[in-house]
Amino acid sequence: MTQIVQRKLLIDDAVPYAQTIFGHLGKVMTLPGREINAEAVKDIDALIVRSRTQVNAELLADSKVSYVGSTVVGLDHIDQDYLANTQRHFYSAQGCNANSVAEFVIHALILLAEQENFDISTKSLGIIGVGHVGKLLHAKAQALGVTCLLNDPPRAKQEGNQGFVDLEHALQADIISVHTPLTFSGADKTYHLINSEKLALLNPQQILVNAARGGIIDEQALLQTHLKAKITDCWENEPNINPELIEQSFLVSPHIAGHSFEAKLAGSTMVYHDLCSFWNEPQKNDWQQKLPKIPKAITVQNAENWQKGLFYVLQKTHLIQNDDQAIRHNPSNFEGYRRNYPTHHEWHKQQVKVTKNQKLNCILQKLNFQLIG
Repeated sequence: MTQIVQRKLLIDDAVPYAQTIFGHLGKVMTLPGREINAEAVKDIDALIVRSRTQVNAELLADSKVSYVGSTVVGLDHIDQDYLANTQRHFYSAQGCNANSVAEFVIHALILLAEQENFDISTKSLGIIGVGHVGKLLHAKAQALGVTCLLNDPPRAKQEGNQGFVDLEHALQADIISVHTPLTFSGADKTYHLINSEKLALLNPQQILVNAARGGIIDEQALLQTHLKAKITDCWENEPNINPELIEQSFLVSPHIAGHSFEAKLAGSTMVYHDLCSFWNEPQKNDWQQKLPKIPKAITVQNAENWQKGLFYVLQKTHLIQNDDQAIRHNPSNFEGYRRNYPTHHEWHKQQVKVTKNQKLNCILQKLNFQLIG
């Protein structure tokens, strides 16, 4: 009788529900992303990673890995040319965390607006990179009445310049948020896209957000730039982050803007569906019964104005100040906090009841909250 050889899968242990979702496809083993090495993958059929594993010839040359899946959107940790040249199938869960990142940026800006006592709807927002995240951020900002300046040269080349502005124009906005991939070559490379020359165009009343990738903004030049606020989720040299930039930033976090429960789960399921297709295996969904329950409803009574009401709701969904405190006084906790990140849910999973504030109701609806009552 022919013996059936069970397939082996090695999965980053930060991928949620790895055993539950992928278990029927073969023997599932998990390791922290930074511990996945050539020895660990030698006898593996499918490798599923997040951002902490460098997937290249050094890792895979002596392995039998035929499938590589990444449950995150960044691609700078993947040598795609090597995978293609060695006939290894590659899939990346593009867009899986876009909504989480857009929500994080809006939340951070509302927190800043409340602490600095300004009306967010009076501000302009320059969005650098209008892909998965940038499009969603644009829609959410518009729901708040924010004027948006969109900069995306690759899209402008394909679609025409209408609706887009050049980088220098976008950098004139009150708030600037970067959402490009990190690339090191080509006409539209983004490494140090916001360099000393571009930072010199800014004035001390502007706000700069990086929830994309470390390296898009030149950190050394940023340290010499005085701004109203710096919001820093992504850093150069992670996890060894710059203590001076921590001190200068209004809000810091350890690259977790895209770490909502729904974003992580979407990354897992997108790769799962692709792997089932690659192996011609039927998909199962019984694991969905083990997902957490919907959060309790949030009630807003007699909100003074829509912005304060929105701030109250956002703080009930996710205390981003905790993300800040987790590393502000202990930067060495960067990786540990990311790996053990507390669960929070995206807005479309949140039920909200608002009394006596129709404008807040309207804004919450545009932001995809579930309105009840």
